[in-house]
This record gives sequence, structure tokens and C-alpha cells, in this order.
Amino acid sequence: MEVVLPPGSGELLGTLLDLNMLVSTGGRKRTTAEFRQLLGVVGFRRTRIVPTASPLSLIEAALV
Repeated sequence: MEVVLPPGSGELLGTLLDLNMLVSTGGRKRTTAEFRQLLGVVGFRRTRIVPTASPLSLIEAALV
């Protein structure tokens, strides 16, 4: 489960969320396209992203 930035969310929102993640945990927020690329590098393909009632989305992936 992860926060997925919506398309067209703009650089400012992504930058502010990244800054918060870097300070808190050393991580960053990603868009759907960035998750697709990240998963592809490690041999997975993104099958779907399921929004939830919270800010988190469920990211489903399968081995290629």
C-alpha cells in the first residue's frame, strides 16, 4: 500500500510530499508511471492500482 500521486498533480505537490518522506523515512512519493517503471526494473508488471477510502492505494503487481 502506498500513496500514488494523481496525474497532473503538479511538481509542487510531489516535491512537498517527497520532502516530507525524505525527512521522515528516506523515501519518496511516486506517480503511476513511476511505479510501473520501478516494478519493471525488478521484473514485475503493475496489474492495477486500487484506491481506498484513505490516502493510500493498493498497488497490485505480478511477475513478468
